[in-house]
Amino acid sequence: MTEQADLMPEVVVRRRGSPVIWAASLVGLLTFTYPFFLPALGRPERLTGRGTEVALLFAVLSVVCLGTILLEVQAGATARGAATSKMVAFLGVLVAVNAALRLIPSLLGASPIFLLIILVGFAYGADFGFLMGALTLLVSAFITGGLGPWLPFQMLAAGWVGMSAGWLPRRGGRRDVVVLAVFGAVWGFLFGAVMNLYFWPFAAPGLEQPAGLYWVPGMSAAETLRTYARFYLVTSLVHDLFRAAANVVLVLLLARPILALLDRFHERFTWQPWEELPAEG
Repeated sequence: MTEQADLMPEVVVRRRGSPVIWAASLVGLLTFTYPFFLPALGRPERLTGRGTEVALLFAVLSVVCLGTILLEVQAGATARGAATSKMVAFLGVLVAVNAALRLIPSLLGASPIFLLIILVGFAYGADFGFLMGALTLLVSAFITGGLGPWLPFQMLAAGWVGMSAGWLPRRGGRRDVVVLAVFGAVWGFLFGAVMNLYFWPFAAPGLEQPAGLYWVPGMSAAETLRTYARFYLVTSLVHDLFRAAANVVLVLLLARPILALLDRFHERFTWQPWEELPAEG
């Protein structure tokens, strides 16, 4: 256990995340939450198409940022040598395995794909975790036929799961498992709450006056928040409860052996041969 603890600082990489990923996350945050800050921009009721142009603009920007991240990873792997290239190849294997898990039938909102996203981010840091989440949703969309305008939003939300897992400190032992179980439960609800935002402003396209659950241009920020809270409780809470419960169960059962495996792979791919220093004098 002492030897494993000594290796933890080497296993954890870039906890906070790169500037490119932070930029993509900022654009993504605007993509999801623009109905809440539109009142500060003037008179949103004048927007035509219920703000469709704004949503499309943010979606395009999100795709551009995601592409920039992938190009940065490729360039970084080339510049940093064989060890980084091996880790990128390992990421491809993990993404392929996790994307295939999406074929497993799930109950309501429960899905096994979040376990590896959380554990990879926790083991390898924010950058790796973000890529694990975003690429898992991208590859799984091709496997399951889930291509559509929702895909960039799913990639960003899953990327945030892995990215934020990279912010968690590693303590070792059961404490890590408990922290990850709580983390998985929180994201079980948060993922559904975030994903609802991509379609919520367009859920009732012909509505011109507030009707309790749907967004209408001209709402204040406080009214928008209250309306969305009602919408979430009515439409998503049960599904997200199943997702949160599945995350907790899977983390409690599988977190420790999978983390040990991820640590061993990291040590193997980043190992450098011993170089003897020349004698002084």
